[in-house]
Amino acid sequence: MSFRSRLLNPTASQIFANGHAHPHAFVDFNALVPEGLMVRSRRNAIKAGMAGIAGLTLPDLLRQRAVAGPAHDRPPKSVILLWMTGGPSQIDTWDPKPTRPPENRGPFGVISTKLPGVQICEHLPKQAAMLDKFTLIRSVDCRKSNHEPNMVFQTANLEAEPRVNPEAKTYPAIASIVAKHHGANQPGIPPYVGFYRSPSHIAFAGALGQAFNPVQGNDATKLPVYDLVGGDTGKMTNAQMFQLSRGLDFERLSDRRRLLADIDHMRRDIDTSGTMEAMDTFQQQAVEMLVGERAREAFDLNREPESMRARYGPHLWCQQALLARRLVEAGVAFVTIDLSYHTASGTWDNHGDNIPPYGGISRGLKPLLPLFDHLITTLVSDLDERGKLDDTLVIAMGEFGRTPQLGTQGSTDGRNHWPLVMSMAMAGGGLRHGQVIGATERDGGTILNRPVTPGDLAATIYKFFGVSQGTQYIDPKGRPRNVIETGTPIHELGV
Repeated sequence: MSFRSRLLNPTASQIFANGHAHPHAFVDFNALVPEGLMVRSRRNAIKAGMAGIAGLTLPDLLRQRAVAGPAHDRPPKSVILLWMTGGPSQIDTWDPKPTRPPENRGPFGVISTKLPGVQICEHLPKQAAMLDKFTLIRSVDCRKSNHEPNMVFQTANLEAEPRVNPEAKTYPAIASIVAKHHGANQPGIPPYVGFYRSPSHIAFAGALGQAFNPVQGNDATKLPVYDLVGGDTGKMTNAQMFQLSRGLDFERLSDRRRLLADIDHMRRDIDTSGTMEAMDTFQQQAVEMLVGERAREAFDLNREPESMRARYGPHLWCQQALLARRLVEAGVAFVTIDLSYHTASGTWDNHGDNIPPYGGISRGLKPLLPLFDHLITTLVSDLDERGKLDDTLVIAMGEFGRTPQLGTQGSTDGRNHWPLVMSMAMAGGGLRHGQVIGATERDGGTILNRPVTPGDLAATIYKFFGVSQGTQYIDPKGRPRNVIETGTPIHELGV
């Protein structure tokens, strides 16, 4: 079946391919529905092209940005969230307990860091060597956080748990709030991009509306395709988001006069719905955003020198990190990278060695740590060398921590979910780093001092972006809701 035929006659499997069961940001265009007496032709193709961008060109986004003011009036701030899907063990990463019994401390040793007296896991040597550029928070309060979907920390709302609260999916992502109230840093660029294996691994716009959902980064670029346990299939994604129907090309659409001529011709054909007549200035800008080169170039890794691609390495997550750097340079405000192979609870969900595909600490977590260590230090160093680190806040975290005791669920060294405490790491953003915030009790299972909540994290991010702490949105019942129910910026960071 040709691309054009697939576009106009999608099967159910195509509509929900790659786990995209959620509606995209162009539902209202009805791009895949033939209208009135219209022959299936260029009209549907243009609308489908706009729909396929999945939020990149939504006119409502442009209206919101117009209200917010010119891009140059807002500081060009960005966040890159490295989401360690499944919940990494705090004890086996950033909060080791080397003097504890083996069943508590785990199988890994420790390594000294650039911060005197601070030790982390031996399998994070690169981060240890540059820990002066990081802040570790060892006292993150993760109560009520769950996964599939992973929404509490990505929304900062303790009730954002769809398994027990039917309203949870209406709570907007922190990134979506940023997309609405800060916007992208450059015109023609989406404000919020997510690289995710499953929609359950990332938070969406909820009550804010589909205009502020993330653009699916995997659909916009060529990346290696991995199987559920991290094996490279040898296949590549095809950047389908920027592919147009046969008979259309970007050069042709970029010529405004010819585009307007096409639109006028379609109006003359038969426009019983009045859709094209209703195309206002912002919708014209939406078309220009679709055909503009800025976004396509940002997603094009071939424009990156081979030496830089080699520096990051060929692994999927590392290539996504390189793309994240390209995207924030191009003007994206918020990039979330889902660090998971598996579409279920996530690759960091290390319950036990007898529970494939996750494994326990030795078989499951150990292979991930050197990869993560390389990824985060390469990203932070690259941003620093390019003068972008002060404008880009890098955050690495998951949903919760893991049990202090090994051997859960009949395994030899697995750790179960532990929603009492977790650790996270931050770098950049022009904030005060080279420190450890908070501490846990001797066994690493409870907070000893300085709890940091999801609301505190959100308040920090909003202040970084200049989004008012009193910002509200209207929920589906017409009620005003605060984007932060409780929480204050993390003062130790100097934000």
